Amino acid sequence: MKTYLDCIPCFFKQGLSAARIAGLGPDEQKKVLDEIARIIPDIPMEASPPEIALGVYRAVRNSSGVDDPFKRIKNEYINYALSLYPELKKIVANSDDPLLSAVRVAIAGNIIDFGVGNDFDVEETLKETMEARFAILDYEPLKRTLLTLKTILYIGDNAGETVFDRVLIEEMEGDIVYVVREEPIINDATKEDAERSGIGEVARIISSGSPAPGTILSLCNKEFLNLFRNADLVIAKGQGNYETLSEVNREIYFLIKAKCPVIARDIGVKEKSIVLKRHINEDNK
Repeated sequence: MKTYLDCIPCFFKQGLSAARIAGLGPDEQKKVLDEIARIIPDIPMEASPPEIALGVYRAVRNSSGVDDPFKRIKNEYINYALSLYPELKKIVANSDDPLLSAVRVAIAGNIIDFGVGNDFDVEETLKETMEARFAILDYEPLKRTLLTLKTILYIGDNAGETVFDRVLIEEMEGDIVYVVREEPIINDATKEDAERSGIGEVARIISSGSPAPGTILSLCNKEFLNLFRNADLVIAKGQGNYETLSEVNREIYFLIKAKCPVIARDIGVKEKSIVLKRHINEDNK
């Protein structure tokens, strides 16, 4: 997905929010905004938003000297999500279609996204998502694929959300590989975050190699790229992964809560919609 003009004010908002979370004072916050303003004129609009965001968050890191300014928040939401885990499992176990319910649970967890904002209620979102109508629901082909596959590549998004992903992974069979970011950025999950969420008990955890809040294939490592090309099934969670992979020539199932009007427009749904979207390999259309 390309960068839209509507994304530009969001880069400033994200940078300011991250600078405050990093503990920077007003003067340092202004320097971060000045650096973002310096970057903006050179933005290639054909680049994906996570490619631009990489520079935004590096400005925060350079100004604060803090490698992982969201570490406390990530730990807090992992612990919170783990406290919900027994209830999430109960919701799935008691449903008529455990797999579909687990998909809903995983999508509900996508609300834990500090790149979009911090005004969210996880438990209220969970309740709404378990009852909401899907704007796009490519569930039947996903079910058919799960009956025959061997290798699943599950590309994660945010820390805390990782616990919700675990619930879905536990409803699937096969060799499952869970993918995280190479280094801390926003509240995106790293290997440490995934381990703390219990993902290591149900899947093998690897880094994509991408340091951005998305999966930029040109920055990914060989191990990930090999799995991405050859896995029987690829699931990608969240907006950043949609932004970076929505034009890639391979089959991908995107699990998203459309929290941003720009992304909702790009997908063709209303804002706040829940989506299970099958992106078709052009060769197989």
